[in-house]
Amino acid sequence: MNYSIVFPGQGSQSVNMFAEFTEEYGSEVADTFAEASEVLGYDLAALVRDNPNDKLNQTEFTQPAMLTVGIIAWRIWQEQGGAEPLMMAGHSLGEYTALVAAEVMTFADAVKLVAERGRLMQEAVPAGQGAMAAILGLENDQVKTICEEVAGNDVVEAVNFNSPGQVVVAGSAAAVQRAIDKATNGGAKNAVLLPVSVPSHSSLMVPAAEKLADHIDAVKIQLPKTPVLHNIDASAKEDVAAIKDALQRQLYSPVRWADTIENMAEQGVEVVVELGPGKVLAGLCRRIDRNLKAIPVNSLKGLQKAVDAIEDLS
Repeated sequence: MNYSIVFPGQGSQSVNMFAEFTEEYGSEVADTFAEASEVLGYDLAALVRDNPNDKLNQTEFTQPAMLTVGIIAWRIWQEQGGAEPLMMAGHSLGEYTALVAAEVMTFADAVKLVAERGRLMQEAVPAGQGAMAAILGLENDQVKTICEEVAGNDVVEAVNFNSPGQVVVAGSAAAVQRAIDKATNGGAKNAVLLPVSVPSHSSLMVPAAEKLADHIDAVKIQLPKTPVLHNIDASAKEDVAAIKDALQRQLYSPVRWADTIENMAEQGVEVVVELGPGKVLAGLCRRIDRNLKAIPVNSLKGLQKAVDAIEDLS
């Protein structure tokens, strides 16, 4: 079937996300949250619903929450009888969701792993010291140059190549603000801080990646049932060691999302289904390749639209 599934990462979270699905898919929602809560040792459903102390935007809580909601969406999609996709991918944290869906690792192992990933990331750069920002309307090389010019003794790097004209930078908070200012003065259409508490995919994450490697090694990983394109190079991996290496390096390497979607199109994908909260990836997809049909499944209406679109392919 010439369609792919993609899963969003941090930044797409929202309070009480996916609540609409409890009306028709209450057991899938409750059971999946319960599985995650048992691993985590706290009530994840309550955290997503009530967002105490803004925990949902703290990376060690955001990551298991986004993974869990993504898997809820995947399980609902499977219940709808969706045909096997040609391939999958996930943006940043969403890569772990894709790997669970492709049966590379169990959901329980992934919940434990991403919670640890989030903790290590926050430990490497305490809240308030790091930042990320989206720069809109400039070329990739222009953003790279801006980062080099404003870094000084700090770190600020281009870390997400999301679509033509959209690059995310990350690093120390002060340097990211300087990059925002210079980009704004240099002709960017917009430059905005993102609601994340760590500078993901920047070199500041190398210490976290080194510690995460041991946790990745402790997880049982097998080859994917469906190919998963990895963030570091937009390609699928065909052995376990390569998957583990990709997950470790992903933490401090740029997300090559535009390349990922272009690779999908080159391999015959016609429809891209985004499973999870928000519609960020569907929007990026349209900017990368207007010939692709991109459908976000963030509502019951979106679910039906995606089901219909896949049936039309058959």
